[in-house]
Amino acid sequence: KNLLFSGLTAMEKKLAEYKCNTNEAIQLKLVRFPEDLEDDNTTFNPEYSHQVFGDDEVAFGYKGLKILLYYIAGNLSTLFRIEYTSKVNEKFDCVEADDVESKIREIIPPGFCTNTDDFVSLLEKEVNFKPFGMLLHTYSIHNEEAGEDITYQIYKADMTCPGFREYHERLQTFLMWFIETASFIDVDDERWNYFLVFEKYNKDGATLFATVGYMTVYNYYVYPDKTRPRVSQMLILPPFQGEGHGAQLLETVHRYYMSSPTVLDITAEDPSENYVKLRDFVLVKLCQDLLCFSPVKLMQGFSQEMVTEAQQKLKINKQHTRRVYEILRLRATNMGDAEQSRSYRLDVKRRLIGPYKKKQRELAKMRRCLRPEEMTNQLNQIDLSMQREQLEESFQQLVSDYRRVLERLAQA
Repeated sequence: KNLLFSGLTAMEKKLAEYKCNTNEAIQLKLVRFPEDLEDDNTTFNPEYSHQVFGDDEVAFGYKGLKILLYYIAGNLSTLFRIEYTSKVNEKFDCVEADDVESKIREIIPPGFCTNTDDFVSLLEKEVNFKPFGMLLHTYSIHNEEAGEDITYQIYKADMTCPGFREYHERLQTFLMWFIETASFIDVDDERWNYFLVFEKYNKDGATLFATVGYMTVYNYYVYPDKTRPRVSQMLILPPFQGEGHGAQLLETVHRYYMSSPTVLDITAEDPSENYVKLRDFVLVKLCQDLLCFSPVKLMQGFSQEMVTEAQQKLKINKQHTRRVYEILRLRATNMGDAEQSRSYRLDVKRRLIGPYKKKQRELAKMRRCLRPEEMTNQLNQIDLSMQREQLEESFQQLVSDYRRVLERLAQA
């Protein structure tokens, strides 16, 4: 028995050596110059690969596995190659290696290169690549490393732009690696709008464009003659993250819809924490100069005037306007003053307690139709002192989030 057992562990150990973490194995690059291919500094890895390789994000059957996915910086023509130092041998180990190639092929569109020479010759044609659609906004950001200002542009595109459909297929593959619950969209539905960010860069005296990120927005129909654009996906590619492009993109998209009389307000689908922080910053920046948000009015509390003005002028919905109000009121409040800080705390907590109150109303209804023992079970879940603690915790968390938004605003 012991022999069998030790045999197993040896086998297990051996097989364990053939497991690779796919987040490390997948190497992504956005290539501008041939020398980028050899430069490790231009490589970045996925944050997620569970949608392609399962929840444990492991590929079995290889040692030293590298899954190379290199993209030409602008038009995203792709090089896909797999390298490894050794692979399990089916005859000898009675196990089969994962078919890594077909898993990747499921998410990247056909027409990719498999060898470097083809890829480099495509790189020479990149000078012909131009952004798709209509230019909405140009901005520049000072780059410390380069010691100069770099120019970026935001475009609105749609599927009628020649070549955009194929380009979008390549672009959306990045979602799988950087958005936890990503899914591909139905591009044949004409209600989608696409907003793209590009960087202008120089190569041999010519001006080229590199893809920085993008956002997709779905235009929901609202009876009788309005639409409610809903932000679906937004991704700034990792080499460009933390430079302020997300805020530029979201503000540009808001301004684009602001000018449209048929748009009611803008919402978002299942927003991440990071997106909410970004949105707070952009909306507060847009709202801070509205008359209804003057310090005097902020101190008088949340008002219908704020809701109306933010919706009509800036296409911001009521729920988001309320957050903007709380952030701007925090800025106008002297939290060192007992009276002012108490008034602010009560105001925010009154909103936070809304869902609890709703739950209690539901309980009251249940009381009328449940047996007593079922009832106690339900009641136990809502203990008042726990409620107060949770409420205080939520409040403190909010205030610290709000302060970060205000700090960023002060620097903007």
